[in-house]
Amino acid sequence: MSLDIPDPLQRWRLLLGDPAESACGGLSAAAQAADAALDWLYGRDSDRASRGERSAGLGPSALSTPDWINTIHTLFPKEVIERLERDAVERYGIDEVVTNLEVLERIEPSESLLRAVLHTKHLMNPEVLAAARKLVAEVVRRIMEKLATEVRQAFSGSRDRRRRSRMKVARNFDFRQTLAANLHRYDPQRRKLYVERPVFISRTKRHAEPWDIILLIDQSGSMVDSVIHSAVMAACLWQLPGMRTRLVAFDTAVVDLTADVSDPVELLMKVQLGGGTDIAKAVAYAQTLVANPSKSIVVLVSDFYEGGSEHELVRRVKALVESGAKVLGLAALDSKAEPNYDREMAARLVREGAQIGAMTPGQLAGWLAEKVQG
Repeated sequence: MSLDIPDPLQRWRLLLGDPAESACGGLSAAAQAADAALDWLYGRDSDRASRGERSAGLGPSALSTPDWINTIHTLFPKEVIERLERDAVERYGIDEVVTNLEVLERIEPSESLLRAVLHTKHLMNPEVLAAARKLVAEVVRRIMEKLATEVRQAFSGSRDRRRRSRMKVARNFDFRQTLAANLHRYDPQRRKLYVERPVFISRTKRHAEPWDIILLIDQSGSMVDSVIHSAVMAACLWQLPGMRTRLVAFDTAVVDLTADVSDPVELLMKVQLGGGTDIAKAVAYAQTLVANPSKSIVVLVSDFYEGGSEHELVRRVKALVESGAKVLGLAALDSKAEPNYDREMAARLVREGAQIGAMTPGQLAGWLAEKVQG
């Protein structure tokens, strides 16, 4: 959700800069963050600063270029972001990320830089984009290395077909293993085998209906961390037997990225961050993907600020739950799981049967394993 500053004095203070503080008053914490981002860019204009229109405030050195890019995508609406990025590149020549191939090849890969690349990849020329893709691949590799281990640990155990089943029912009875385990109890005089420990195998067969995991990912600018970890999570789930993973990105449009789910780098390079949010439309699309509700889990990763019809969103989530599908709403899916979301809308969805929370990818893997194996 972008910055909202209803107070006209604070808006004038942001426009005029630090010299106007005595007349307009101080800024709120959110407005201070916006002021720092604006000063980082427009404070470079010495002519404007000398006229008192804006001072440097926290100064251009307070933020790195990737930090600044990530900050403006969190604070401002899309049209403002586009103007700021255009001014940064065309007016001030701040091209460390979007145009300078040499700098991009030297810079240390990090999640912060990955976020910045995803925000600005549409501004890159083909040569720089190729270098950026390598950077994305390295950061994704690091995330996946850790996350794949968490997913395997969560799904180990009863998903291993070689392990015995705890479901002691006739269709799971393993005659050969039972015979081998109880041969020492054979009575040759009576010619009878006394079974002390019957053995049962897993009831899950290759022809069993797989689970459908449908990840709906809000690709608004503030959700970039969740988008990154959702892409990697989808790739990890894709590798599991008995799972059919789909990934759908949405803003006001819905884009099915399932074809690229096994390649999180390609998937992330296709994500278009920013724009509005129509969650109800995404949930409606998820409904068309649900073939067997009792074997379906819809994971909605969003801040729940609905730009479309709130009534329609609630109605469709209710319909999914009533059909037998499980609906999990995540306000955050990243390593910190620090949520910022519409709590009122989340509460309405909970009342209709959805489960809402904020999770690390490892916690989501554990939750999915619990539902799938339970």
